[in-house]
Formats: sequence, structure tokens, C-alpha cells
Amino acid sequence: MAIDDLLDEHEQSERVLEWLRNNGAGLIGGIVLGLAAIGGWKWWEQDRQQQALSVADRYQTAVDQVEAGDERAATSVASLEGTVYGALAAMDLAAAQVREGRVPEAITTLRSIQPTDPAMAAVVDQRLARLLIDSGDAEAALELLAGQDDPNALQVRGDAYVALDRHEEARESYGSALAALEPDAPQRRIIELKFMEVGGVPASTEAQS
Repeated sequence: MAIDDLLDEHEQSERVLEWLRNNGAGLIGGIVLGLAAIGGWKWWEQDRQQQALSVADRYQTAVDQVEAGDERAATSVASLEGTVYGALAAMDLAAAQVREGRVPEAITTLRSIQPTDPAMAAVVDQRLARLLIDSGDAEAALELLAGQDDPNALQVRGDAYVALDRHEEARESYGSALAALEPDAPQRRIIELKFMEVGGVPASTEAQS
């Protein structure tokens, strides 16, 4: 039989009281720390939500300024640097600069974007590469897209090769882009036209012949 079974209720109570006297402070301290941790977590979550709302508001302000041609837009966009909103706002600003004929400024804006998301980084690089091609720096565009092999990047690389009068390499890039696209992809037709302009024959045309 266990020792506790031999103790009467009084002895068991005394043991409980003695344990509480010896360990009660630590127990209470642990409870207090636990409650403090819960409170701290809730505060941290609320702070994060407030920061996210603040950044979203600043993003909307930046977009409104870009659309209105407000000279403060660049400053507002710069204040969002390092965030997803900052990358989106900077791309909007670059597009507005292109529409206004300020291509060198648009190139600078796109170069300033440092997205952490790989998909967004690819989009930024492709937009920048297009501007570099239009500015007569197709070699820089090719260097920028050297590590990308998605259909959109392959199309831009093909454009760069065309600008450099390297039609064989352009044909290869456009052909690879078409091979990677779904049959009903919206950009397929334009790439097929570019492919044919450099001597390529789309698969659909080959099948018909």
C-alpha cells in the first residue's frame, strides 16, 4: 500500500500546506509571468496590426499622389521602402514616369526596388529590362534576366536579342517561351507574331501544313 494511503486527512493537508509554503511564491510568479506573456503577445499583435494599417494608408496616399502627378509622390514612395507596399508603389511611380517621358527616372525608380518576394523581383526585373531595351541598352537587359526562364522573361530576352539584331537567339527565346505557355495563354499570340518575324514557325502553323 502507498504511504499516502496510510496518512489521515490531517497529515495530507499539512503536507499540502507545507508544499505551498515552500513553492507558492514560484507558482504565483509563474502564473504572473504567464499572464504577462499573454498580455505581451496581445499587445504585440495589436501593434503589428496598427503598423500594417499605417503602411496601407501610406501606400494609398502614395498611389493617389502618383495618379495626381503630385511632386510629393517620390518622397511618399521612398518612405515605404522595404515593404511589399513600397515595391508596388514604386512600380506605379515608374509607370507614371514612363508615361510622362521620364524614362531615365523610371529606370532609377525600378533599380531602387529591393523586393524580398522572388515573384515580385522577377516582375520588377522584367519591367526594368524592357526600359533598358527601349533606352538602347539591350545587353544590360540580357544580363539582368540571365537567371530567369519563365515565359515573360523569355519574351523580353527575345526582344533584347532582336534589338541587338541577333535573330537566331531571339528565335530560340521566343520558341522557348511558346513551349512553356499554355495554349490559351493571353500573351501567346503576340509572342507567336514576334517568333514569326525572326523566322520562326509556331507549332500550330506547322501542324496545319
